[in-house]
Amino acid sequence: MMDEWGLGYNRVGAAGGMFMMGLFWVLVIVGIVLIVMYLSKNNRPDNNASVLDILKARYAKGEIDKPEFDQKRKDLKD
Repeated sequence: MMDEWGLGYNRVGAAGGMFMMGLFWVLVIVGIVLIVMYLSKNNRPDNNASVLDILKARYAKGEIDKPEFDQKRKDLKD
């Protein structure tokens, strides 16, 4: 069956299907990029945190022990 411009309905349907497939992949890629950006943002230390706040957070998480915490705190105050 032909329309008034001489294009078959199947050709228009195929073009629409290709457009939808392209749109699908664009949305998938944008979604992946947004997820990666969100996850990388959460792994960075807070920009407003001071060096001493970061040191306290590392001590609270158990990444450093008490003598190392005290030495680093002393070094920061000097």
